[in-house]
This record gives sequence, C-alpha cells and structure tokens, in this order.
Amino acid sequence: MSPHHSALLLRSSASANRPRMSVSGSKPREMSLNWLAELRRAATLMMQPEKRIAKPPTVRRSIQAIFFASWLNALLVFIPISWAMNFALPDQHTPTFVFTFLAIIPLTKLLAFATDELSLRVGQTLAGLLNATLGNAVELIVSIIALAKCQLTIVQSSLVGSILSNLLLVLGMCFFAGGLRFSEQGFGQSAVQLNSSLLTISVIAVLLPGAFHMALQGQPEYDELSTDYNILKTSHGVAIILLFIYASYLVFQLCSHKALYDDVNEDMQPTKGYAGQNPFRLHRRRRVITDGENVLSPSSTHDREAAATLSHPTDPNPDVEPGTHSIASVETEIQPLMNLAVCFWLLAVVTVLTTVTAVFLVDSIDGLTSSGSINKEFVGIILLPIVGHAADHVIEVTVSVKDKLTLSLGVAVGSSIQIALFVIPFIVTLGWIMNKPLTLLFDPLESIVMFLSVLTVNYVVQDGKSNWLEGMILMCAYMILAITFWYYPGTQGIFPNC
Repeated sequence: MSPHHSALLLRSSASANRPRMSVSGSKPREMSLNWLAELRRAATLMMQPEKRIAKPPTVRRSIQAIFFASWLNALLVFIPISWAMNFALPDQHTPTFVFTFLAIIPLTKLLAFATDELSLRVGQTLAGLLNATLGNAVELIVSIIALAKCQLTIVQSSLVGSILSNLLLVLGMCFFAGGLRFSEQGFGQSAVQLNSSLLTISVIAVLLPGAFHMALQGQPEYDELSTDYNILKTSHGVAIILLFIYASYLVFQLCSHKALYDDVNEDMQPTKGYAGQNPFRLHRRRRVITDGENVLSPSSTHDREAAATLSHPTDPNPDVEPGTHSIASVETEIQPLMNLAVCFWLLAVVTVLTTVTAVFLVDSIDGLTSSGSINKEFVGIILLPIVGHAADHVIEVTVSVKDKLTLSLGVAVGSSIQIALFVIPFIVTLGWIMNKPLTLLFDPLESIVMFLSVLTVNYVVQDGKSNWLEGMILMCAYMILAITFWYYPGTQGIFPNC
C-alpha cells in the first residue's frame, strides 16, 4: 500500500472516530441563549424609566432640595439632642427613647425622599420594589441591632407590628381617604389575591411552630429542652424555604408576569365617582351630564379629577390608573430634584445616622419598660412600626386620594410581603449565623392577630374594589389591637436568655 493510500485511510478513520455535533445538541444551547436574551431584555425594561428624565440639578440645588424636602426636617434637631442625652444622662431612659423616637422619623422621611428620586430613574415595577425595600430599611436596622443585643422579644414584635400597621392602618387609611372622594376605587384583583396567598403562606410558617410546641405539651415523653431545640431547627429550615419563595416572587413580579403589576391590565376594576352629591363635600352645585346622570359641578382641582372619572373611563397614560385625569399626562419629561451622586450620598449618610440612633433607641427600651407603665409588646407592635413608616403613611394616603390605589397597595401589601417572606426569615437565618436562638415561634397572641389580620384583608380586597367603610373597618381593627396590646403583658419565649 502506498503512503498516499495509508494517509487516506488514517484520515478517514480519524474522521469516523471524531464526535459529530448533532442538531439536537445545539437546541439546549439555543434555548439558554434565548433565555439569557429574555433576561437581558427584562432587565433593560426594568431599568427604563416610564418617562424621560430631564437634566439633573447641580449639587447645590440638590442639597437645597434635601433641606426643603419636608417640614419633618425640623425634627432633625433631635438627633444631636438624643445622642447627647444618651451619653450625658445614661439613666434617663424615657427621655432618651422619646428623643431617639422623634429623631428617626425625619431620617425615615429623607430615606423615602432619596428612594423616590431613585425610583424616577427605573421602571414602575422596580420602583415599587425599591420603595418597599428601602421603606423597610429602618425595621431591618432596628431588628439587627435588637438581635445583636439579644432583645428577641423586640425583634419578633416589631416585625409583626410592621406587618399589622401596613395591612390594617396604612391600607385602611388609603381606602378611607380615597373613599371620601370616590364612591369605589378599583385595583388589580389577581395581583392582590396572589399577594394574599403569599401572606397566608407566611402566616402558616408562623403558626406551625406554635402548633408544634402545643401538640407535645402534656405528653409523657415530653422534654422541654429538646423540643425547644427542635423548634429552633425547624425554624431554620422553614426560613430557608421562605427566602426561596420570596426569590421566586421577585422573578414572577419582575420578569415572567411583569404586566400583572402594571396600572393598566384586563383585571383592573374601574373607579366610580359619586352619583349625585358627594356627601363628604359641601357647597356644591348640581349639573346634568350627557347621559342624564346627576353629578357634582366641580369647584376644585380634586373635583375636576373626580368628574373626569365619569367622563373619561379610560386613560391612555399607563402611569395613571383608569378613572383619573392627570396633568402629568401631558408632560414629556420629569425633572428630578437631586442628581444621582447626591442621592447615593444621602442614602449612605441617612443609613449611618439611623443605625447609630437606633442603637440608642434599642438600649433605652429596657429602662423604659422596667417601670411597668408600658410593656415591650406595645413598644414593639405599635410604637416601633410608627417610627419606620410615619413618613411613608402620608405619601401612600396622598397617592390613594389621586386614585393611584394600585401604587398604594403595591407599597403597603408589598412591604408586608417583604417583611413576612424576606425580613423575618433573613433575621432568623442571621440569628443562626450569629448563634442567637431566634425562632419562628412568636407570642401566641401575636400569631393569632397576624392570622386574623391577613384573613380580614383577604376578605376586604377579594372583590377588587374599595370604599371608605372598608377603610374605616381596617383602621378600627388596628385601634382594637392597639388597645389590646397596651394591656397585654406578653409571654416569655422559649429562649429568654441568649
């Protein structure tokens, strides 16, 4: 055989043994590339603002906007006062608590101001996530500090109180304020029902450790110490699952079902104005519109918007909910109040000031409650959530009066979901890392109240509409809880000492 033929045979055998690229093998690669492209496109849409952003102001203008952002900035004077009180009079716990309480309120407002400026530069869904996340920053800071100081009761009660204040107080105020101007306000029913399901899952995770503990009590083989550690291990496992659920919820909200959380979708219920005279407004004149229905002759800006609800059932502007007529719809761009660099600096400075002030706040709680005039349950359930959300409550109510109820629901209910599915399991996991025995076994009354609150809100929002009476019901329910926890002494946890 000639060398040429030998070379041909070797070449043919090598080509026969060489692995061939099949068409079916390229399909997974194409699918992965398509998935990455879709993910990149979704991220681009999330980062794209709803309207064009105008030229940002200078640093000097940005700092002026910070100082004149709100009248609550006058309370910033309590920051040095509270710090001086903590170091100069360390035994005066009640004044220290009051001054630190007042000092954190304007810091929360500045945090919300910086968050709003960041939200202008991203899409609507990501803006809602930013508002819910940074809106819970104060609760997260207070919880981490209390956890480090082994204040486990304060950690649990403050987190439950944040959920209750968002679901009952804030949501009730939004429904009530909007109902004074509109007969019925509509919102996306499917998204709210899904959020209710997520809150129900979190309530189940809180109730199960209590059922675990009660089921074994009185049994002959019951060992309290081993049962407590089993509950601790169970809490660690459940916390990991809740974090996975929250991650899945983020993918659902930001990527796969982003349109479900938009202002305009098929599921949106229409907003209706009052037929005839609005009973909550005086000195109005009647007029007859084309279809013969008696409505009010508007004499203010808010009344003109309410009349537009009846005359303009649909609105082409996706930033305004159906039934509203916003002046912003004719604007081509939005003028930010701060440039991006100043915004990030404000976030950093406010976070540091809030952390230091929250340390003094947590340190003063034991001295405040030792006199017996006020208990830790009331401080955690009622007072601490007010510190973290006082400024946000006013903003959400104002937005609901403008018939942007979906945005109010997204912040209030979304904030509750974030606390229930992220902050609580994250704090439990962090306690696991820090060797702090924080469990999901909450106080029995706190667990029952949380379950009943989620159940009540689920019944209220299931029809996709709201009115002022539903808002008053939620607010009265929160006042009932406030009175109850004022007199409730609380129970000792399974790990009272770290």
